[in-house]
Amino acid sequence: MFNKTVLLALAALLAAPAATAQESTNSLDAAINEMVGAATGPFVNFIFSPFPGTSFPWIVLWLVIAATVFTVYFAFVQFRSFPHSIALVTGKYSDPDDAGEVSHFQALATALSGTVGLGNIAGVAVAVSIGGPGATFWMILAGLMGMASKFTECTLGVKYRNEYPNGSVSGGPMYYLSKGMEERGFAKLGKFLAILFSIFCVLGSLGGGNMFQANQAHAQISNIVGDYPGWITGIIFAAIVFAVIIGGLKSIAQVTEKVVPFMGVLYVGTALIIIAMNYDQIGWAFGQIFAGAFTGLGVAGGLVGALIQGFKRAAFSNEAGVGSAAIAHSAVRTKEPITEGYVSLLEPFIDTVVICTMTALVIVITGVLQIDPQTGLYIWDAEAGRVATEGNVSGVALTSAAFGSALSFFPYVLALAVILFAFSTMISWSYYGLKAWTYMFGEGKAQELSFKILFCIFVVIGAAMNLGPVIDFSDAAIFAMALVNIFGLYFLMPIVKAEMLSYQARLKSGEIKRYA
Repeated sequence: MFNKTVLLALAALLAAPAATAQESTNSLDAAINEMVGAATGPFVNFIFSPFPGTSFPWIVLWLVIAATVFTVYFAFVQFRSFPHSIALVTGKYSDPDDAGEVSHFQALATALSGTVGLGNIAGVAVAVSIGGPGATFWMILAGLMGMASKFTECTLGVKYRNEYPNGSVSGGPMYYLSKGMEERGFAKLGKFLAILFSIFCVLGSLGGGNMFQANQAHAQISNIVGDYPGWITGIIFAAIVFAVIIGGLKSIAQVTEKVVPFMGVLYVGTALIIIAMNYDQIGWAFGQIFAGAFTGLGVAGGLVGALIQGFKRAAFSNEAGVGSAAIAHSAVRTKEPITEGYVSLLEPFIDTVVICTMTALVIVITGVLQIDPQTGLYIWDAEAGRVATEGNVSGVALTSAAFGSALSFFPYVLALAVILFAFSTMISWSYYGLKAWTYMFGEGKAQELSFKILFCIFVVIGAAMNLGPVIDFSDAAIFAMALVNIFGLYFLMPIVKAEMLSYQARLKSGEIKRYA
């Protein structure tokens, strides 16, 4: 009788007037947007302010220069060591007795689940709609160069991690900035950078690793089932995320090692089907990408506009130089720090060169970007500040429209991919934020639980917000992490080079054993 009464009461609550619920939701959204916009506006404006005399954001230039420096300094390690990276991931050099919590594959899957997310779907759509198809070329180039940045930071993450008696580890930029900089004679500077990075990492985990994911997941679900309040999606996601992250990194790794390969195959497989259906357009699409990279094809900003959008979106997608992935890779079972550097350089390749390119090709090939038939140039929507699109959509809705133009049921497949991408990104970023949180406030169950609860609250907030303030805050917080991290990497890269040369010599002599 009691259960029946409860069910009737719940049914009555759910049957409340839709108009009243929507009005309350809109008021809540407006209040949240106004509060977040006021609080983060100056911070966002500073991070994305242009380099003096140009329209190029200085923070993007900071990432591009760093990736170039690391690529040259390590003699194009991302290309020379690609085969060895594959061998490490498949466990051919893994000693099961090494210290650490997860395997090379699990560490890669956890880090990939933090980078392969809605930046690959919504972010690429934003880049292509603003910078034109040419943004794809610069995105790929940024991904290839960023492999060297990832190699540098993840090697340091393992080298300077804390290993505890219970077998758990803590690592990442906050540890190598403090310990590594102390070794180089800059102890006070290193400690300051470590704290500053931790603050930005917590903000990044709550923004790009959380709110942005929940926001775009809700947008795609609403696109399929119809409009409804975002907080409902937020509560459902928060409950599932909390159930996973409460078990720690091993629990997260067990989920990501299954989810990441599945969602990657699902998304890339779907994109390949659409590309195959339009095989006669493939050559034309690549022509648009290369031509747009150097001419802009009528898109406002031309070459510079395409370059900025491509580099900006690639950085947000693969996070090379940001330092976040070094936190996940630090937990790997190995006694050779450089091995995880080799493994990690696969991330930008998978994330940007493969998955982001698939998204861009689908958008270009399916024709959802509108072209003037007389000039052959893309039609610029000055009011929207981007290329005109079918249905006047942007972000994840543009990618959904591109997928749906091939076969009507593909948006449902995309919706599943979006949900998986959002979920996996959130659980990985919860771990990144947690490690930054405990670095500042100390290790302990109380500190861990307080952050996990805070993280889940922000899942609900993110789902209830509009895209504008979410994406601004997400980008700014994550790029701010890169500002601190890369500054430290310049001081510490000689340490990585010494590790690399030592390992390569021992590998060549046969001292490094192969286990499979």
